[in-house]
Amino acid sequence: MSNQSENTAAANKFRDELKAMCGDISQIDKKVLTAAVNTGLKDVKKNTPVDTGTMRKNWHSPIAHKIGGGIEKALENPIDYAPYVNNGHRIVNSSGETTGFVEGKFMLEHAVHVVDAAMSREFEAEVRRIQQKHDK
Repeated sequence: MSNQSENTAAANKFRDELKAMCGDISQIDKKVLTAAVNTGLKDVKKNTPVDTGTMRKNWHSPIAHKIGGGIEKALENPIDYAPYVNNGHRIVNSSGETTGFVEGKFMLEHAVHVVDAAMSREFEAEVRRIQQKHDK
């Protein structure tokens, strides 16, 4: 169960506070998003099964960039079988018949929850840092 609406509301509140203190906050957004996604990157690598060939070491996150009115940063894995490990897949015999199913590991979904939690912590820390800077 996701608490995305609560996280979005909290993030918007923090952004409004930061705008009131700093004006343009795109660099702060980028810094916070990068820190949160890097936390998720560590988590997804840790939760990727060791026996998946090169999949574990191929998780990466491209540089954050502006898109529309916000900032975007992703978790990616170029390995073609990554979705099958994450989501699960059926087992098929040589006749094309389904003989079983391999359950998914859902490590990417877990990492998304880790990123959500990290975003809230990072925004709160950034607001505190800026408040201390402006209160002096």
